[in-house]
Amino acid sequence: MNTAALYTTAKPLKKRPNILLILSRILVGCLFIFSGLIKANDPKGFGYKLEEYFKVFNLSMLDEYSTWIAVCICAFEIILGALLLLGLARNKVSWGLLVLTIFFTFLTFYSAFFEVVTSCGCFGDAIPLTPWQSFIKDLVLLGLILIIVRFRHQITPLIKSRFSNNLLAILIVMLSFGVGIYTMNFLPIIDFLPYREGSNLPQQMMIPDDAEADEYEHIYTLKNKSTGESKTVNDKQYMEEKIWEDENWEIVGDPKSTLIKKGFEPAIADLIISDLEGNDVTQEILTNPYFNFIVVSTDVTKLSSVDLLALDRINTTIREISEDYPIRAVLLTASSPQNVVFVNDQLNLVLETFNADLVPLKSMVRSNPGVMLMQNGTVIKKWSKHTFPNKEDLESKFINKQFTPSAN
Repeated sequence: MNTAALYTTAKPLKKRPNILLILSRILVGCLFIFSGLIKANDPKGFGYKLEEYFKVFNLSMLDEYSTWIAVCICAFEIILGALLLLGLARNKVSWGLLVLTIFFTFLTFYSAFFEVVTSCGCFGDAIPLTPWQSFIKDLVLLGLILIIVRFRHQITPLIKSRFSNNLLAILIVMLSFGVGIYTMNFLPIIDFLPYREGSNLPQQMMIPDDAEADEYEHIYTLKNKSTGESKTVNDKQYMEEKIWEDENWEIVGDPKSTLIKKGFEPAIADLIISDLEGNDVTQEILTNPYFNFIVVSTDVTKLSSVDLLALDRINTTIREISEDYPIRAVLLTASSPQNVVFVNDQLNLVLETFNADLVPLKSMVRSNPGVMLMQNGTVIKKWSKHTFPNKEDLESKFINKQFTPSAN
């Protein structure tokens, strides 16, 4: 038998696919794309979360750039996830995923262990996770990425054409940054917050009569007057063992309270609107039966010249509308009356000014300034500073459906 002929005619064995690597690529790639898109849908909200981390690490000087940093982080997540699925730039993508995940794992562990940030913001407001939940998620993700790094040399492009791959990479980069930049200027495409269009705010603030309250455990430090012995007991032990009946034991210091079960919390729990005298006018503003323009400016001192021009345009349009229709228009802000007066002197605002806390204002409209159109407590429409329409559009799409213009 001619063994040489056998060697020359035998087909090479087909290499078995690395199933572990394939599954890891699919899971990591899809998760990074999903996470990046969810946060890119609301980069201002993610930027607010970054500001919490900046405060923890004494980096508050970055607050001014938080939204742009958020846009970049979201874009990097999408790019890395997409390139991983396509099998492009395998070395750079593998190490980039590893570095980014190690960084996120450190942040979530730090937040969870030291209890400095209550929600990680990994998936924005769409899927709230506690820091511990996010830390566990990052550990699992880290394990999958280590598999990808270990077998990265086995990753090959799904498309063989170099030109097509380069074109795809460019399109992915443009799309990844474009989504965040668009939503930063024109509000989230999908609003997951309780102030979204169609939401009735008074209902979102209601607490049912049978709602469960928060449950706390109270820890007492006790000292025995006779022996000097000290011990700690919780409130349940204190009552069940009737320690309070034993005069030898006395409570030392104040009890420590720990939340053991979270009770019912309304979707909107922190909105209080007050006038300049400090009177609560929340229900008066929210339950107005007529069309109610709520112009939101978290901080009027941070309005740029472009923002002031937008506010002036909004103010002018509302003034024109108010001449023909019985509407109400208010300015909600967390700024001091002195700063509001300064802006009013510049723009001659037709808006009534009221105060609210900064936190709910940030959730109302992801724009400074931004506008909500409300009626009977329901959010009819929201606009950013770039998209607020003119009088004719407001009349045709909203106001004329309820009112007939007054005769002049």
